[in-house]
Amino acid sequence: MNNHTLFATFEVSIMLLTMKQELSDMLLLARKSKRISQQDLAKLVKVHFTNVGKYERGEATPASDILNRISKALEVSPDYLLNGTLQDKSAEAISDEELLSQFRKIEKLPAEKKKLVKEFLDAFIFKADLQKKLAS
Repeated sequence: MNNHTLFATFEVSIMLLTMKQELSDMLLLARKSKRISQQDLAKLVKVHFTNVGKYERGEATPASDILNRISKALEVSPDYLLNGTLQDKSAEAISDEELLSQFRKIEKLPAEKKKLVKEFLDAFIFKADLQKKLAS
């Protein structure tokens, strides 16, 4: 096995571990928010209760059909369990809490006002990029 193949295998392993961790965290959060025990979820999904514990600890990953049954039982999408919410991802990407709050408020505006805000941001970013290029 060459270094490139070894590195690619390592990257895939890291991605799978991250995916397992996200799934386990989101599953635990969704189950607790519904106030369902592991045993009750296991009955609803038709798996042994120890499997639910393994999924939540990241020790196992449910097959796609089981993941679909879990998402239906918890009334969330499989995508939510695998990837979290858009809000989770935006909070990870934007560290400025005030800016994140403003973006959330903008999201609730009517479409025409959102378009105006986007145009303003595009113009502002364009100007900043242009100034940066002229300065160098």
